Amino acid sequence: MADDFHKPTQYSGDKFDEYEGGEDPAQILRVAHDTAHALVNRARETDDPAVLERLVAYTDSHGIDALAELWARSSPRSLPGALWRIYLVRVVIRQDPDGTALLFQRGTEVLATIDAAVAGAPQPAGPDEITELADQILRGLFRGDFAIALERAAAFCRILSAGATSIADDADPTNPERATELTTRANRLTLTAEELTGAARLYRIGSLD
Repeated sequence: MADDFHKPTQYSGDKFDEYEGGEDPAQILRVAHDTAHALVNRARETDDPAVLERLVAYTDSHGIDALAELWARSSPRSLPGALWRIYLVRVVIRQDPDGTALLFQRGTEVLATIDAAVAGAPQPAGPDEITELADQILRGLFRGDFAIALERAAAFCRILSAGATSIADDADPTNPERATELTTRANRLTLTAEELTGAARLYRIGSLD
């Protein structure tokens, strides 16, 4: 990855819903796989905690565009596709921790599943806890069980989706535009959760390229 520093791009929730990546040529897919495998291998082979933290915080210094150029067009059923989705979710969380914490808290209240336990968030989970959880999940990709990290991220997205849907229902009578925005976000988060769950399944059988 390039080492040149530039101001990180700001990505709102709407940008997360709409982002599809740049007009990359077909050969970027091979580069995407090579860089994704190199990054994960480097993280797992080093004992230097500073290297891990630099990888986790890469987008804080370089922005999400640097990764988008490499991974945004990759299939969700691939290593670069899975990494791209988790980095993008982390960026959105860090740029709106208060809003994310609100969605997460509501989601835990209305979602009758074990997703909160799978995600591993403390209760109650405020902006600081949500931000740290995103970092923990990303660290887990590089240090722990890769499939479990993907499943934690999927559970996190399902909780946010449930929260967004619930708040959208509340907003619909008085603010239909806000309700539509939240519903769109909930649908995107649900899809991302499904993609991450599928990637975890493939990783467990050795088929996540």
